[in-house]
Amino acid sequence: MSAEEGAFARATGRTAEREDGGPDKPRYRRYQYDLIAPHCGRSVLEVGAGLGEFAAQFTGLDRLVVTDVDPDAVALLKERFASAAEVEAMQFDLSTGAQLEHPVETVIAINVLEHFEDDAAILTRLAGSVAPGGTIVLWVPAYMSLYGEFDRKVGHFRRYTPATLRDAARRAGLGVTLARPVNLLGGLAWWAAVRMGKAGSPKAGAVGLYDKVIVPVTRVLDRVLPIPFGQSVLGVLRVPHDGERAGRD
Repeated sequence: MSAEEGAFARATGRTAEREDGGPDKPRYRRYQYDLIAPHCGRSVLEVGAGLGEFAAQFTGLDRLVVTDVDPDAVALLKERFASAAEVEAMQFDLSTGAQLEHPVETVIAINVLEHFEDDAAILTRLAGSVAPGGTIVLWVPAYMSLYGEFDRKVGHFRRYTPATLRDAARRAGLGVTLARPVNLLGGLAWWAAVRMGKAGSPKAGAVGLYDKVIVPVTRVLDRVLPIPFGQSVLGVLRVPHDGERAGRD
């Protein structure tokens, strides 16, 4: 087995052997999509796309590149999107400096950045696949107070705050359009699980209940309250034009 094989399973605690590689959470995926999609251009690269569940929500794009480091996941991506002419599926290894030959307007990386020790270097590599003036949209785990056994098992170097994500972006020479916590109730539930030593891996029953009951409430809270804490941080970074100095948000 190569170093890349099994990377999807190690990074997510799921398996790439089947379409139903883990507990399903369609409402949560749609929640992510509704927060991320408004910041995306007409051409999109998703890094670490896994089984393509998030990417499959996009419609009407000019170009969608779905990638993963794990060849098993890439094989499933190619099968899943075989009939979509605008979709390209390929293996893409950030650790070896992978970049697209033809840049896109937006790169999406969901639960990717925390797997790399030098996060600023990875952001610089991601920027190399983005056209000047384009965006990098990040979804990363939040707050070291939520760091637990699951984080250790899947190889997370850190969890972020808006401030630490902004710092990584600035070290990479990128502008910061947005950096804010999301999913307040998920963060509180995860904090309780970590404190009780039970945040080792997602359980199908708990995930199903969370998706059905908690996510709809989370959507309401996002609309009516400033969220001071959450399970994740949403970041929107801007790739400057050539010769342009990254501006402050």
